[in-house]
Amino acid sequence: MDLFNQTMSLEEALFRDLFFAKTEEDVNTVIESYPHIFGNDDNWYPLGKNESNFGVIENQQSSPIAALIEKITNSIDAILMKKCYEAGIDPKSLKAPQSIEDAVTQFFPNSKSWDLPKLRRLQAEDIQVIADGPRMDTSLIIYDNGEGQHPEEFEATFLSLLRGNKNEIHFVQGKYNMGGTGAIVFCGKKRYHLIGSRRFDETGRFGFTLIRKHPLSKQEQHTKKNTWYEYLKINKKIPAFDITELDVGLYNRKFKTGTLIKLYSYDLPAGSRSVISRDLNQSINEYLFVPALPIYTIDKKERYPLDRALERELYGLKRRLEQDDSKYIEDFFSETYEDQKIGKMKVTCYVFKPKMEGKTIKESRESIRREFFKNDMSVLFSVNGQVHAHYTSEFITRSLKFPLLKNHLLIHVDCTEMDLNFRNELFMASRDRLKGGDESRYLREKLADALKKGKLKEINKRRKEAITVEGGEAQELLKSLTKNLPFNEDLLKLLNQTFKLEERKKEPPNPQEKKSKNEKKRRNPLSENDFRPFSS
Repeated sequence: MDLFNQTMSLEEALFRDLFFAKTEEDVNTVIESYPHIFGNDDNWYPLGKNESNFGVIENQQSSPIAALIEKITNSIDAILMKKCYEAGIDPKSLKAPQSIEDAVTQFFPNSKSWDLPKLRRLQAEDIQVIADGPRMDTSLIIYDNGEGQHPEEFEATFLSLLRGNKNEIHFVQGKYNMGGTGAIVFCGKKRYHLIGSRRFDETGRFGFTLIRKHPLSKQEQHTKKNTWYEYLKINKKIPAFDITELDVGLYNRKFKTGTLIKLYSYDLPAGSRSVISRDLNQSINEYLFVPALPIYTIDKKERYPLDRALERELYGLKRRLEQDDSKYIEDFFSETYEDQKIGKMKVTCYVFKPKMEGKTIKESRESIRREFFKNDMSVLFSVNGQVHAHYTSEFITRSLKFPLLKNHLLIHVDCTEMDLNFRNELFMASRDRLKGGDESRYLREKLADALKKGKLKEINKRRKEAITVEGGEAQELLKSLTKNLPFNEDLLKLLNQTFKLEERKKEPPNPQEKKSKNEKKRRNPLSENDFRPFSS
């Protein structure tokens, strides 16, 4: 069915107008065009059937990128669930895969071939993140070719909270039934968030709803401390209509089944507001260190008419770091540590080159930061490939005491096989930061102790020795620094013990300066000690 035919129903027209609204302001215009629907309070229902949902939804991820990752993770889960159903397996049964890795191996037997760009791009079409709207007011569309939902099931799935829908399914990331709501709070000021879906087996209709922050009336402003989040129903039902396919601007395909989500006027950080297939792509790669499935990020010609790389697939930061021909990485290595309290954790260190071919040290450092540390994450803690928390480079300088590696070291800590009880005490339910408890302090201490020894210590020693090589660029930078800045003599002596600097000679007094000072003294014979208060 063509979405835009002349005999479309009210539901079709409403979905069309909402989906092709490019910004929050455009959604406002749509709402004003349908006052009998959006202006009817009886058509709005609190998310999770709870008017106290504000606290749950607002207390999610603190970063718009981390919140967006939860949406993408849900898309990966949806595709794995679809594959499980297609195989005739109950996802909660013992016959189902018991880990995400097992699910990929079982449901995608050719997944090893995703190392080849052509096959990786083909698979990535099943999950697309697409930019829409003007450059400085970007909306995001997220599509997945996953299980999808019947309109009748929306309230038990997309629109529910804290039901733990996935808690008994071991091959998906989700478990709390709330992480996907974290992105809502970054959708403009009115939090418009559109959901459309159709079940994977092509049974049932295409359903959709709009989520928003409830606009408090003047009377409610006097009686309510907080507002709440709500979703649209028409005549007490999720609006729906029949489709065969929809042309909604997806890359290389039309929509048939799965899920569409639109986040209006999404509050992307300043560093991710350019072509999303470049900057946002890099950020998603950082947070999805080892995603189960490849993903496409897609921008539009109307937004960046001169850009020639509007579509880029991504497959996790790990694969970028470990590619054979990396121009950035000098060395990487892994160690597995076991502790009675922590259990098992695999730690991988990636050491970047101090200087890349054709670039100065400063240019090399800036390039590395831009490509791999966009979100200032130097130590990544992941579970099943998704980053759940991080440390900044402060851990490298203060805990490891390797300041020379501050801008040239990335550490990945795989927490998947940690003791479950210990791991549950490490991370917040929002999966974007560590708890400030005994477990996180213990982990930091043990991680630092382990990394101070062995190979990383030797690498730091070599870097230190390389700086002292006569004629080296780093040595010249340090010499210039000590010559041109007014260092205390004791500090210079301390630096000289480590870096073998040339001793800075004291300059002989300039006779002309001495003469000038004496002349000034003769013109001003009174010193400050000669001043006395006037007496009466």
